[in-house]
Amino acid sequence: MAADNYTSVSQFYQDRSIFVTGGTGFMGKVLVEKLLRSCPGIKNIYLLMRPKRGQDVATRLCELLQSPLFDRIRNERPLDLNKIIPIQGDVTEPELGISQSDQNLLIRYVSVVFHSAATVKFDEALKLSVTINMLGTKRLVELCHRMLSLEVLIHVSTAYCNCDREEVNEVIYAPPYDPEKIIQCMEWMDDDLVQALTPKLIGNRPNTYTFTKALAESMLLKESGNLPVAIVRPSIVLSSACEPVAGWVDNWNGPTGIIAAAGKGFFRTMLCHEDKVADLVPVDMVINLMICAAWRTATSRSAGITVYNCSTGIQKPITWKNFVDYSFLYMRRHPLGDIMWYPAGRCRSNALVNKVCALAMHTIPAHVIDLFTLLLGKKPIMVRIQAKLEKAAQCLEYFSTQQWRFSDENVRYLNSLLSADDKKTFLFDVREIHWPTYIEGYVLGIRHFIFKEHPSSLPNARKHLQKLLWLYRLSRLLAVLLVWRVLMVHSQTARKMWFVMLDMIFRVARMVPYV
Repeated sequence: MAADNYTSVSQFYQDRSIFVTGGTGFMGKVLVEKLLRSCPGIKNIYLLMRPKRGQDVATRLCELLQSPLFDRIRNERPLDLNKIIPIQGDVTEPELGISQSDQNLLIRYVSVVFHSAATVKFDEALKLSVTINMLGTKRLVELCHRMLSLEVLIHVSTAYCNCDREEVNEVIYAPPYDPEKIIQCMEWMDDDLVQALTPKLIGNRPNTYTFTKALAESMLLKESGNLPVAIVRPSIVLSSACEPVAGWVDNWNGPTGIIAAAGKGFFRTMLCHEDKVADLVPVDMVINLMICAAWRTATSRSAGITVYNCSTGIQKPITWKNFVDYSFLYMRRHPLGDIMWYPAGRCRSNALVNKVCALAMHTIPAHVIDLFTLLLGKKPIMVRIQAKLEKAAQCLEYFSTQQWRFSDENVRYLNSLLSADDKKTFLFDVREIHWPTYIEGYVLGIRHFIFKEHPSSLPNARKHLQKLLWLYRLSRLLAVLLVWRVLMVHSQTARKMWFVMLDMIFRVARMVPYV
């Protein structure tokens, strides 16, 4: 794009109306906030929402906008929040559950669609996963075909939808089954039959999430026709790097729940190959890429669907070992309040060893703690918490014991097309990540946004951590002495070594002059 014909990203969104699905999710919230803040000329953002827990969509929107994520906009341009308009609907329902009047509104005014609605639960029932991730996408595409001035549809997928291959290029791969037939099967099969067939259907993919996301991409290729479409595939999405505040995170998904539990001191071992690359990516960089991908797709129409692998493994890799080590470093520097034990632990590459360690470090202590809790007349919770953590760790094991190479030529090329100002405003160049700084922000974000702990509580938390450190060291010393004592009882060699060591200590003591 020639410099004199360059339309900035912000200019592109001027006076345009946006439709967002999944806007109440982790990524969706960041997308809405960024569009409002960095594209001030935007006209409206229509947000697909469903009533929940007895709240209507207007009430849910008010609650959503009270999130710390929107603090900057509330302080600087509070009236811009009025640009967010809730649209009642549900991706699991025909026509997305949108009323005819709201459909007409979207058809008439929307220019850009971001489709991020999905179930990200790895262990979701296949029938529901198909309904949300595939059928919901199909219904959205049908609505997009009716939009009078649609310029681009951005579909959010996952880099791991093709995790059955080690090298993943920015193309849509042929699916294992015809997506339409899978949808049809889900309509007539009962839940028990679907559950029985699920392992066979998903094959060597680890879960229903990656399976249905792969099929959704293929279905999109077939159903989109001449619509201007691009697909963004993030890898493992964690907290924000910079915007609107470093470390923002609001869910326990992926490694976050594990890291939080480790920070509390009651998660200490996990199956993980330390030398493998942990393909982690900050949520704000994913969102910036989505916004720029929409700009590029709309301003430079091309045949087919462009795919963007949003990942760090090639340009800015970090191993699981470094990620875990940095996490423990900053959890000790910025400890959580009311931690149960000194944060420590490690990854183990042997499954059997990890199971034994989990039994000794997780399961048995959880039962002991619950027993004491019962004796005190309180409700026991540790066994239940450990069960949830074990399930989360098992879901993550597939990704922490393998490695993929996600090519990202399209992402790099898109970045090269941006002006210097747009590269700064909509930063998605992962080479800019400084992992120690980012992970420190991530840990602080868990502390602040997940556990709601104010920075003023840090001094007391550090004092408590120091006490636990001495108890931790003492317990390790006692464990070593206990093992040594057992060895002395059963081994003459161990006894001889013990007496030799004592003799050496006394000899050294006699050599030291008195002061």
